[in-house]
Amino acid sequence: MRILVVDDEKSLYLARFILEKNGYEVIEARDGLEAVDKASRESPDLILMDMQLPELDGYEATRRIKADEKSAKIPVIAITAYAMKGDREKTLEAGCAGYIGKPIVPATFVEEIKKYL
Repeated sequence: MRILVVDDEKSLYLARFILEKNGYEVIEARDGLEAVDKASRESPDLILMDMQLPELDGYEATRRIKADEKSAKIPVIAITAYAMKGDREKTLEAGCAGYIGKPIVPATFVEEIKKYL
């Protein structure tokens, strides 16, 4: 299984470490524009999307991924530190299938994403 991890922070390294240790292939993107491109070209099985990104935020990147017939069916999971009222709903409205809060909890991270694979 291939997972596109979209993040511009140190949590990208933690996610990569955990996922690769559990047998997943990881594709990286560091901004929203790169995420849209890689989602279409690489066809990952799952996308883990930070919402606060340079160039193009995770909300708009998710909308564009969902609008592209090549990547529309790929589940996008928001991974974000945003914890204000309404943030979860905002990610779902953008097209995300789920929401995982930051910081990433290594003990439960893989189990959380398995729900979407």
